[in-house]
Amino acid sequence: MLGFQKRKAAAVTVQTGPQPGPPAIPLGAGERALYRSLRESVPVIDAAVYKLRRLIGEFTVTCPDERAQQGLQRFLAAVPVNAAGAGIHEFLGIYLEELVTYGNAVGEMVLSGGQIGALYNAGLDQVDLEANGPLGVKVSVVGPGGKEPCPYPELLLVSALNPAAGSPWGTSLLRGLPFVSGVLMQIYRTLGVNWERLGNVRFAVTCKPDGVRTRAGQLAQQVAKEWQQVMRSPEPRDFVAVGDVSIKAIGADNQVLESQVPVRQMLEQIVAKLGLPPFLLGLSWSSTERMSSQQADVLTSELDAYRRVLTPVALKICKTWLALEGFPPEVELTWEEITMQDEVDHANARYLTAQAKKLEQELGGIDGEASRWGTR
Repeated sequence: MLGFQKRKAAAVTVQTGPQPGPPAIPLGAGERALYRSLRESVPVIDAAVYKLRRLIGEFTVTCPDERAQQGLQRFLAAVPVNAAGAGIHEFLGIYLEELVTYGNAVGEMVLSGGQIGALYNAGLDQVDLEANGPLGVKVSVVGPGGKEPCPYPELLLVSALNPAAGSPWGTSLLRGLPFVSGVLMQIYRTLGVNWERLGNVRFAVTCKPDGVRTRAGQLAQQVAKEWQQVMRSPEPRDFVAVGDVSIKAIGADNQVLESQVPVRQMLEQIVAKLGLPPFLLGLSWSSTERMSSQQADVLTSELDAYRRVLTPVALKICKTWLALEGFPPEVELTWEEITMQDEVDHANARYLTAQAKKLEQELGGIDGEASRWGTR
């Protein structure tokens, strides 16, 4: 706490904010640009990231001191986030979105007057991460003059998703999808080109002159001019020509390749990597009720894994606020149930457990009574 009080005057500004001037190219900028392009090109991937952000849910905090708990709850509900947001859940939502998309997320607690005045989500193109010993992460800001370490690392929040051993860099959830998504987009582009060619009917007009070669050019120009006027007319018009003239639609006999099977194969690979049930992404694939229940259980475990990554971040923010406000930094964080279905399942499980105990007690009493009469 003393360290915070000594540095509060200098820590008012955002450490991890963008520096003026053209920044140097940070590590992994090309890979992050690829992941951004994937989200812009494939709607299923973008929808999955937003679904994960919304499904993560909210949490409540509990403190031994009632005044500390009330003040902390007000702070978490109204703390400014970035330029136009408010609330801890807004901050954690953006934090999770960065974490899932790029494999890393960096945030900052911005001090103002010796208190946490705001929370800030740092862009990964503005910072660089390095291993600071075997158990630490060094965060540097990338500016025109190179990299400068952040002077107040205790105010920073850093997370990595499935990092490699000894590396501060995490693994994006979208890793492995560029190839599959490229094939999917190629199929979509081909479909668009084929429909443009076959759906917008073009005609081949063939005119066979009656043996007078000197008039062939003039006759072709006249037929072409009349045909263009007919096709450009907003109202239906007849085309009248003299001689042997044939009209045939271009591409009418061609067949567009079947795309449903290959598109589904690519989407299955994408959905398997994202970890979301297909019905949440608007994909109406046939599945039984039992399969849907199992998919919901898998989704619950996935969300619990993301919550385990976000919990230390939320706890650090809460404990820092309590320490700066003069309260003991003791807080317990409890996530809400993911869905109402989970609460129903838990209630049914408790009901069945209570029924089983009651039956065991009744059967135990009957057996005891029978044994007592048997001894007599």
